[in-house]
Amino acid sequence: MTEEVLVSIKGLQMLAPDQEEELEVVTHGSYLRKGSKHYIRYEEVMEGMEGTIQNLIKVDEHGMEVTKRGLTNVHMIFEKDKKNMTYYGTPFGNLLIGIAATSVDVKSSEKNIDVKVQYALDVNYEHLADCTINLNVKSMDNQEFHLN
Repeated sequence: MTEEVLVSIKGLQMLAPDQEEELEVVTHGSYLRKGSKHYIRYEEVMEGMEGTIQNLIKVDEHGMEVTKRGLTNVHMIFEKDKKNMTYYGTPFGNLLIGIAATSVDVKSSEKNIDVKVQYALDVNYEHLADCTINLNVKSMDNQEFHLN
């Protein structure tokens, strides 16, 4: 995998049986591998707010960790059959969130990483949504297009 990568993150929240919320981010990032761990960094901008969020995603065969620093601050751990609690710091205050991953599927090759995580999201000890994250990381030299 090259140091420059294209990062695609798709999220789906099932708030109620007939209510879905989908989000997709596609951006340029950087990649590093240390031992069996993959490290992906990218910057995020929040619409209508000054400043950025620095994102670091760590992936290995056991799961995924997401750390956000800046306008929002959080360290989320996605491990199959484990519930992890953390504080999600926002410009509007802190939220206590629980992440209970029911499925973590990691596939990696020389030019591509695919991660699919299914989890239940709790906020302040109350179930909020069943969620799915699809992360795809591709080497930029494997792409026919580039982000400017």
